[in-house]
Amino acid sequence: MFLQRIANRGIRLGTLFDRAAERHPASPVILDHDLDIAPERGRRLTLTEVAGIVDDFAARLWAAGVRTGDRVVVHKSNGFDITLLACSVARIGAVPVLLSPKLDGATVAELLRRVDMPFLVTDQAKLDHDLPAEVTGLARELLLTSGSHEGAVELASLAGSPRVQPARMSPDHPTLITHTSGTTGVPKLAVHTGRTFEARYRPQGTVAKLVDSSEPVAIHVSFVHSRIFTALPISILQGHPVLVLREDDPQVVGDLFGQVPPGLIEAHPNTFMRWEELADDPRAPLAKVKYFSSTFDAIHPRTVHRLLSASRRSGAKFVQMYGQSEVGPIAGRTYSPERGAEAEGRCVGRPFPGMTAVRVVSRDGKPPTKSSPGFIEVKSNGRIVTYLGEHGRWEKQADGDWWRMGDVGYRTKWGCLHLLDREVDEIPGIDSTLEIEDKLFARLPELTEAVIVPGPDGRPVPVVSTRGDRPLDPVAWRSAVADLPPMAEPVQWRLEDLPQTATTKIKRLELLKQLQDQG
Repeated sequence: MFLQRIANRGIRLGTLFDRAAERHPASPVILDHDLDIAPERGRRLTLTEVAGIVDDFAARLWAAGVRTGDRVVVHKSNGFDITLLACSVARIGAVPVLLSPKLDGATVAELLRRVDMPFLVTDQAKLDHDLPAEVTGLARELLLTSGSHEGAVELASLAGSPRVQPARMSPDHPTLITHTSGTTGVPKLAVHTGRTFEARYRPQGTVAKLVDSSEPVAIHVSFVHSRIFTALPISILQGHPVLVLREDDPQVVGDLFGQVPPGLIEAHPNTFMRWEELADDPRAPLAKVKYFSSTFDAIHPRTVHRLLSASRRSGAKFVQMYGQSEVGPIAGRTYSPERGAEAEGRCVGRPFPGMTAVRVVSRDGKPPTKSSPGFIEVKSNGRIVTYLGEHGRWEKQADGDWWRMGDVGYRTKWGCLHLLDREVDEIPGIDSTLEIEDKLFARLPELTEAVIVPGPDGRPVPVVSTRGDRPLDPVAWRSAVADLPPMAEPVQWRLEDLPQTATTKIKRLELLKQLQDQG
């Protein structure tokens, strides 16, 4: 094997909060919303109380007929209880399948077919407003977290069910199924095992150790994303108070951070972009942040600079890790206040020694360069074991221990990996759409989003959003693009109208289709 496997018993999601509570029983978990499954608990709980909720709902699921090895789809209104229900499902040895609340009903129905008659945990709001009637025939049983619906079992009615001993599963047994972003079509269902998840801890676990265990860790990550199941355990097992955020509205976040100032924040790149305005907040909600961390797409240097400028901590850093749901974190780099604004945004860092590896495969027989990038391939023991129902698609991306990321780039002579584009997003004549977007953000502070997509005539079309939806200044725009490759006139959209994934990435192919439909 390329990397020595970690001797472990797997991530053991079902007993995660039990183990954390044994070490730090009164450590707080602070929410910005009520739990649909336990609204009476309020927004400030201890780890002991959270462990009790997981145990309670594992018992209710068992009483509803869920058994070891069953698949249980969780698709409900957004909230941290999605993550807690996944732990409850895993506690009885069943396999949680997490589907984002943002998915449309037709996509959910298609994924239910792929899972093959699972239990479906949902709520009345989803059934009444989002899901097609056919889902009732695609699930073995409907289990409701709130509300009521004909033919469904209300989990509230099973309160007081006898508790069930946690199941002990092999570390190579599927422990969780998440879905990919769906930026290129119907999402794929990624199958994780306890062992593959545990392997992702080593590169990520070091970040939380960089701040004292008494300092709060704030997490704003999709509750269905694999990252929540590494960020959360690392934090609670080390005893950090944890702030779990559903909302990303800067005013709401500023209020909470003013009350409980975090020392470490983990969030999506687009979330950090929205939080740039917190740098000017008179309450200084980011003043005590020592580390900002993002384990998703590359982040724009402007955002890094703005956030780091808001911290008053000596030696504050922004930690960026390049990775993917299928493999976990692969490479990383840090930014400092001195090198935030001028840093090369396309550099996503270097692999983690002894844990991950990267190679860039030529497409033209020559060494990959910026003008002729190659396919980025990686190695990691955190790689998923298959795509549920689509193993052939998994095999197309796997080459022995190597995994093709679907991105193109190159490595510098110093070993830094440069990510230029997704394969499907390349535009002829453009070295990197992402690099152009970096420059637009740096030159136009009013931008809140900028996406370059190919137009019907082949010319790149910039789709932009601005702070407060203010009209784009045409003079400032012409100055910003003067030295960039020729592009069509910008198209301005409201940020909330842009199609987004569960992790707030823009669905570029869907955006392109919408632009074409508008004609």
